[in-house]
Amino acid sequence: MESWAIKGELILNCNCTVFCPCVISLGKHPPTEGDCKGWAGIRIDDGHYGDESLAGLNVGLLLEIPGLMARGNWKAAAYIDERASEAAFDGLVKIMSGQARGTTGLFKVLVSEFLCAERAPVEFETEGDKRRLIVGKTIQGEIQPIRGKQPGEEVKVVNTEYWMGPEVTVATATKGRVRAFGRVWDFDGRSAEICQIDWSGPN
Repeated sequence: MESWAIKGELILNCNCTVFCPCVISLGKHPPTEGDCKGWAGIRIDDGHYGDESLAGLNVGLLLEIPGLMARGNWKAAAYIDERASEAAFDGLVKIMSGQARGTTGLFKVLVSEFLCAERAPVEFETEGDKRRLIVGKTIQGEIQPIRGKQPGEEVKVVNTEYWMGPEVTVATATKGRVRAFGRVWDFDGRSAEICQIDWSGPN
């Protein structure tokens, strides 16, 4: 089992009407709409899979969860940066599917159907406090932190045991569009998150 690590930033937008309750309840509370549909983007600032560098690559994800997160039966799709080498692509597929164990190992248990794991043009852009993810015509998203009382300070959930990371910035989607596998989702104005990630495996 290869060792791996990823440091960078993750953004996520789902169909919850208010901030995703999973961050606080750790999956014990159902999504606000009863099920969870969403997309996520990962910018890898530093990382490796075995001896292969993953630095500078991006990943897009599509997630569909029928109810409580912990009950599983998820459907997922992974879009791996088309610039990835064969070794990096293989490593990222193993990481995102849970096969590489470690931080994302729960995916192997929770995801019952992988719709695809394929190369794609994955763009992760930052402009001021806005983040954008563009995966061709499949995912087109933009999110922005919500405003807090103190100007210039983001609203955050801190010291959480949420699997993505202990500190999550509360955001909302200014654009959240998915067109894939017969799914037509538009989550403008819905819940979004920004999280600095520090993942590793296989332990």
